[in-house]
Amino acid sequence: MVGLSFFVTNISAKKCKSVHIIDGRWRQRNKRPRWVTFPSQMLGMVCLSFCLLQKNLMIVGIDVYHDAVLGKSRSITGFVASTNPHMTRWYSRVAIQGPQQELVDGLKLCFRAALQKYHQENGGLPERIIVYRDGVGDGMMHTVAQYEVPQMTSCFTDLFGESYQPKMAVVVVQKRISTRIFCRSPRTGLENPPPGTVVDHTITRRGIYDFFLVSQKVRQGTVTPTHYTVVHDSSTLKPDHMQRMAYKMTHMYYNWPGTIRVPAPCQYAHKLAFLVGQSLHKDPALELADRLFFL
Repeated sequence: MVGLSFFVTNISAKKCKSVHIIDGRWRQRNKRPRWVTFPSQMLGMVCLSFCLLQKNLMIVGIDVYHDAVLGKSRSITGFVASTNPHMTRWYSRVAIQGPQQELVDGLKLCFRAALQKYHQENGGLPERIIVYRDGVGDGMMHTVAQYEVPQMTSCFTDLFGESYQPKMAVVVVQKRISTRIFCRSPRTGLENPPPGTVVDHTITRRGIYDFFLVSQKVRQGTVTPTHYTVVHDSSTLKPDHMQRMAYKMTHMYYNWPGTIRVPAPCQYAHKLAFLVGQSLHKDPALELADRLFFL
């Protein structure tokens, strides 16, 4: 946004209007101004939301990116958490780790700050928390369940006492997989399944709570499903509710008008970690924590 002159109009907390920005340099060279529309969520407004049956719910996205300058000697963890019932406002933090801290040692600080922000915005704490963890391979599933989950659960008692024990589910999201799903058609034989297709039997792993979800429609080639593995679940949600929630969250990414391959908080966390690891190389300002400045 460097070199832009801002002309923001019709900002209202109740109604979502267009936010237009005029490029000052273009205005000097041309008689007609050039209007550029930016996502209103970047300015703290709400345009897109959906209704969830679960009340007092927080959804969290976590992803890890390695610093572009120092390579794998330093990892950047992006942490994004929802702060309102419609999943339209997000609170983001970054944890920068050394070579011996690959698995999110700073996760407790991020989680604690997100819970405090949720309490500040809603006047209460979430009763149910769903965590989408991206960037985990098959060999690290057990480590996530044994190492990261206890860090998250310890935040509850350390910050708010023994009486606060929310229900929580931790879901590992994998998009780099070789599995392909096809749908039989009487006209063409085999074709891509429609968006929203879920496969939770036959090709899933024995003894593991997992499912495959097709959330996108492709015009060319073969669609690749996303693999969801629930490594910890005390949320008491039915598998149908967990699958529907994952599909709904793929609609909530503000940089794309359709669905994406992963839930929106996972993509937000990836964009945040990528920005810090590629360009900033330090913690962003805390004043930007409640804005999607990294889009």
